[in-house]
Amino acid sequence: MSTQILKGLRVLDLSRMLSGPYCTMHLADHGAEVIKIEGGSGDTSRGNGPFRDDDPSQDWAGYFVSLNRGKKSVRLDLKSESGKASFRKLAATADVIVENFRPGVMERLGLAYETLAAENPKLVYAAIRGFGDPRTGASPYSDWPSYDVVAQAMGGLMAMTGPDIETPTKTGPGIGDIFAGMMMAFGIMAALREAEATGKGQFVDVAMYDAMISLCERMVYLHDMTGIVAAPEGNGHPFLAPFGLFPAKDGHIALGIVDDAFWRRLAAIMDQPDLGNDTRYATRAARSANAVELNALVAHWSRVRSKTELTTLLGGEVPFGPMNTIADIATDPHVAARGMLAKVAAPGQDPWTIAANPLRFGAHGHGPLSAPPALGADDNLLGTLAAPKEMDPTAKRALRNAFGSFATGVTVVTTRQPDGTPRGFTANSFTSVSLDPPLLLVCIAKAALSCDTFAQADHFAVNILADDQKEVSGLFASQSVDKFDLAKWHVDAQNIPLIDGTLASFSCTRHRLVDAGDQLILIGRVLEFETSEGTPLGYYKGAYFDIGLDEALADAAASTGRISLGAVLECEGQLLLCEDATGRISVPAASARAGTSIEGLSNYLKALGVIPELGHLYAVYQNTKDGSQRIVYHGVVAGDAPAGMRYFDLSTLPYDRVYDEAERSLLRRYVQENQYGAFGIYHGTEVEGVVHAVTGRRNYHI
Repeated sequence: MSTQILKGLRVLDLSRMLSGPYCTMHLADHGAEVIKIEGGSGDTSRGNGPFRDDDPSQDWAGYFVSLNRGKKSVRLDLKSESGKASFRKLAATADVIVENFRPGVMERLGLAYETLAAENPKLVYAAIRGFGDPRTGASPYSDWPSYDVVAQAMGGLMAMTGPDIETPTKTGPGIGDIFAGMMMAFGIMAALREAEATGKGQFVDVAMYDAMISLCERMVYLHDMTGIVAAPEGNGHPFLAPFGLFPAKDGHIALGIVDDAFWRRLAAIMDQPDLGNDTRYATRAARSANAVELNALVAHWSRVRSKTELTTLLGGEVPFGPMNTIADIATDPHVAARGMLAKVAAPGQDPWTIAANPLRFGAHGHGPLSAPPALGADDNLLGTLAAPKEMDPTAKRALRNAFGSFATGVTVVTTRQPDGTPRGFTANSFTSVSLDPPLLLVCIAKAALSCDTFAQADHFAVNILADDQKEVSGLFASQSVDKFDLAKWHVDAQNIPLIDGTLASFSCTRHRLVDAGDQLILIGRVLEFETSEGTPLGYYKGAYFDIGLDEALADAAASTGRISLGAVLECEGQLLLCEDATGRISVPAASARAGTSIEGLSNYLKALGVIPELGHLYAVYQNTKDGSQRIVYHGVVAGDAPAGMRYFDLSTLPYDRVYDEAERSLLRRYVQENQYGAFGIYHGTEVEGVVHAVTGRRNYHI
């Protein structure tokens, strides 16, 4: 059955027949968008059959239906320049490419991994080959074509399978293809995990020959440790007995007796309890030494009973199972309970029945599998999935400004539930991640009531609150069920709520969800945004503050000449200030050697023995007497005051001992703002200036 665990993952599937399509089938079953790239006549398996009687035009081969459910189909002639160009555009939007050509095919087309990765560095390129790719190990057989039977023969599986050494036997299903496809599905997920962490994809390949050696691991260690060359063993086991297939009156059953306790239980069921402790059979080693005799004894008992009788006697008692045909499987209650025979809607026909995906995830329901695509059914994707166009320079500049202006503003993040109900929560900040592509992130606590809704949402919006929207912030921070009845809002093009009166709103499609401890990081790709001029609402250490100006002021000040950096540092109602030998006090400050950033100032203070937590910019002003610039940050501090510094109560600051008049004014303002919990940013000179400048709304589509 289908889940949506891999929703948002885009896979271009160039593979044919079994190995590659089986790999991408697993990805599609769990929500990945798998786009089959097919030539004019389509995947070879479309014509391989079998066909049902209600499909007289033979459009739907069972082989194709089973492996390609839930995928899309786009026709491209990769030998034409236009086809190659279209594929490159698609590849620029893809997370994964899967192909199972022989080495060199994609290189000759000019579509090698290296070429495609140059345009899409996070691309995971998966190649399934008979004998691997020269990039990861040049095989002398690399140019040989291969199918399942070749892989089974060369990889050792046929040499170990069959009734005897003279009759090597191919396993029924195409295990040489299927196991390689399974391994590649794992390889893709591993490479995607690394790409998510590093931003870089990679080339991944698996050789069908190699996969068979891995599958037949027992023959390797057996040869190494004993020198034995593994040979066919029929349906038995070289070390265990009774173990294998045993006759029934109407078929066969399987037994796998490994532990001594299971042997004693089987002996009791056979009404021969003494055999359980018989020295010929009581231990695993003894049973192995007398395997021929023991297997014959069990077969003599089982062959006079039907599979139903044996199921009643042995089911749940010892490792046992009847040998089923597909007719048996179709009526087995286990198969029905697990949903392993899936119905898939067939166009104009009765539904198809195919083998379902065996994986089950406790946190996800399992929806129905979708039908496979008609050839070229999704050719229209060539337009909609083309590489994203360059952002308009004006919009790009505006987005940069919007990202940079509100990095610490209080936000309300909004979305809709699947039933259309609007949901939202207050976050104390958002972070811009990338300008090209335009990405931002917000964090949501896993304990939040709306966490599951946002984790599953395709679209969401980040609304930057203005300084007069404290009530809006409080509303969406509450557990009120009627938040959207009490707030004014409108909707974006995706019908996601946007809060009225905000300074900016960013409408996003979900780019990625990242687990981060007790938080989820929701990364969105900005589709459009609106901005207004004004002052954002800030929140720091439990109080709101105004942050109309930002680091741009500090950068501008630093570019004009000599600067010093200071910090108003608070600790539980006290300020940490410098005090010299004469008793004069001042704000802790560093020279330009510390740099113009918070990090530089923080490092300087740490060198003095102060461990600060610096917050927002508090003041930027010029000394008109000597032309120097002063940049002051606000923050908190803990611990004892180091030498040359002292804590002073906010309520009794000795302003008369502050020898610098500008600092005296700054400290008076801080004490006053602290009383009301509303902080601003001063900009001007040491004599006069303004505390934040509040300077209509523009819409941008990306």
